[in-house]
Amino acid sequence: MCAIAGVIGSLTPQTVIENMLKTMQRRGPDGQGTYQHGTCCLLHTRLAVIDPLGGAQPMTCRMGELVYTIVYNGELYNTAEIRNELQILGHNFQTSSDTEVVLHAYIQWKEDCLTKLNGIYAFGVWEDRSGRLFLARDRIGVKPLFYTLGPYGLCFASEIKTILAHPKIPAQINSEGIAQLLLLGPGRAPGSGVFCGIEELRPGCYGVYENGVFYWKRYWKLKDKPHEETFEETAEHVRYLVTDAIQRQMVSDVPIGTFLSGGLDSSLISSICAGVFAEKGEKLKTFSVGYVDQDKYFVPGKFQPNADDHYIDIMHSYILSDHKTTYLSPEDLIGVLDDATAARDLPGMADVDFSLFVFSKEIRRDVKVALSGECADEIFGGYPWYRDPEIRAAEGFPWAQNSGFRAGFIHPQHLKDIRPNEYVMDHYRTTVHQSDILPDSRRIERRMKEMVNLNFEWFMQTLLDRKDRMSMYHSLEVRVPFCDYRIAEYLYSVPWDFKDYGNREKGLLRYAMRDYLPDEILHRKKSPYPKTYDPRYTELVTQMLENVIADSNAPLLNIVRKDALEKLLHTEFSWPWYGQLMKLPQTIAYMLQINRWLQLYNIQVI
Repeated sequence: MCAIAGVIGSLTPQTVIENMLKTMQRRGPDGQGTYQHGTCCLLHTRLAVIDPLGGAQPMTCRMGELVYTIVYNGELYNTAEIRNELQILGHNFQTSSDTEVVLHAYIQWKEDCLTKLNGIYAFGVWEDRSGRLFLARDRIGVKPLFYTLGPYGLCFASEIKTILAHPKIPAQINSEGIAQLLLLGPGRAPGSGVFCGIEELRPGCYGVYENGVFYWKRYWKLKDKPHEETFEETAEHVRYLVTDAIQRQMVSDVPIGTFLSGGLDSSLISSICAGVFAEKGEKLKTFSVGYVDQDKYFVPGKFQPNADDHYIDIMHSYILSDHKTTYLSPEDLIGVLDDATAARDLPGMADVDFSLFVFSKEIRRDVKVALSGECADEIFGGYPWYRDPEIRAAEGFPWAQNSGFRAGFIHPQHLKDIRPNEYVMDHYRTTVHQSDILPDSRRIERRMKEMVNLNFEWFMQTLLDRKDRMSMYHSLEVRVPFCDYRIAEYLYSVPWDFKDYGNREKGLLRYAMRDYLPDEILHRKKSPYPKTYDPRYTELVTQMLENVIADSNAPLLNIVRKDALEKLLHTEFSWPWYGQLMKLPQTIAYMLQINRWLQLYNIQVI
């Protein structure tokens, strides 16, 4: 994994190049490179995972009189198949890196190469003769890619901070950005970078910049089709897809490990990986995160029915892994609020981000690559809102049924430009209406496909942002096998009755993979990423927000009502701010993140 960036359309001074590269170092500490040709400047920093000695970037290939140069961030999981196909067509390769394969695939097939790639990626290819820049992002959106247009031309990068390092690109937000922060956050609208003028190339899309004009097109989306396999055939198909995706994503020339929470998804990945390691006479490294005194403070609830430790011990013993658990205190979480906010470039999921930030740092001490279980819930229907008929039937984003409460935080001077309920519902309905659904689908099937698309476009992107930024800040590559597009494509058309087999969340996945797990793990009720229940954490964030409220110069008070913040400190609400985990202390911490974000980036509100 790496960081990529580029400025197309104007000469880029060396000082600007250096400043942009500095923002990219954490994503790519193993090397850096630049490519300049006229008004094209491409930048790259590398985290070497495949072919550490080869694969340096930017990588240039000459084909006759044509010259192509790529900057690439990602991992390709069908490299061998594509390389073989290209060799038959006459292509020659100098390295074993997937970067070279992607570059040759583009040269051979142009944008159609994207239909052949199985991986997670964001890349840009510059064509010297035509002055054409091609940008692309993987189908699911695992790897980030932002861009902006201005008098300087087009500037793109893996992270927003790199774009903002360009002196001609100001850090600004307007009422639209404020609406996203307070009505949608920590999620954000598809294609938006929240900052004025900064956009994100959406998952499954490519973009072209040529002659001063930029346009983008979608090359992939979830498509509905008749499902003709029996339940048993479906389960066998799922079993193949999941095991194949996990095994493909184990490819690495550096040490790898897995996240292990004791839940279904991470346990499946760890079990399959451990089997591959055992065949080589090796032990898999597994990693868990917990909290100091969690046994004392943990409170079972609807969204988090049990703690992880017992189940982690079961899996550790079952797969005989080399296991390590990181235990965090409230002070550990608060101590990285600034860095986690800077890592994400936006306010995030509060201590859910903070803990992953510290956890990733600890994992990086032992391995350079880790596999994680994100996105199984979106694809297999694991979240509570998939299975609760009342929530499922309600219009609006099911993970944030609180627009009225959120609107109460918006400062009056900005609220006049925002119609909160209409704003949220317009975004919701746009996504629902874009869902591809067979016209004769039953009502339940129609609604479940709408739910999948809502999760794909919104909630899953928030989690992928979190995973990518918190881990890559520490130069840790985290792969997500359940984001294999083949799994997503296949499961989209599988009937809900199959997915909900046994009236259990992810019942189909449990049945299909039953031979890989002990019964206690296989039948464990879903429990999300762990958060702290320590009252000390609430005390700390409360004191910090009280200090912000007392500071008349605090930038937060320019966009959030002071009286709403004061009320927040003394109000517990029944529905989380976002998802399953962001209750009162996390919401307080989110407000602290907004304040610190405004300070860190010296953001102008326009």
